Amino acid sequence: RSFCYIDDLIDIMIKVMNSNKEFTGPINTGNPGEFTIKELAQKVIEKINSKSQIIYKDLPLDDPTQRRPDITLAKDKFQWEPKIKLDEGLDRTIEYFKTRIHEFRR
Repeated sequence: RSFCYIDDLIDIMIKVMNSNKEFTGPINTGNPGEFTIKELAQKVIEKINSKSQIIYKDLPLDDPTQRRPDITLAKDKFQWEPKIKLDEGLDRTIEYFKTRIHEFRR
C-alpha cells in the first residue's frame, strides 16, 4: 500500500489549481513508498504502545500486488513530491487523535 499524508495531497492540489499551465488529464499523486498493511499495523501498535494483536485475513483474489503511484508527472509539471514520511505522518495523526480522544469515547 501507499500512504500519503494529507498535507502533501493538499500541497499538490493547490499547486495544480494555482498553475497557469495548460494541462488536462490525470495526475497520479501519493507517496511512492510502499508498505504492507501488516507493516502499518505493526508501526501503529508500536507507536501507541498497544497490546493489540494483528488478526490475519485472506486477501481478495483481485487484490493488486503493487500499489505504488507513478508521480513522475506531478514532479515534472508541478515540481511536487511528498515530504512527509510514513512515520512522521503516523506521529502527527496519533497526536491529533490524542487531543480529540474524548470526542470519540462514549
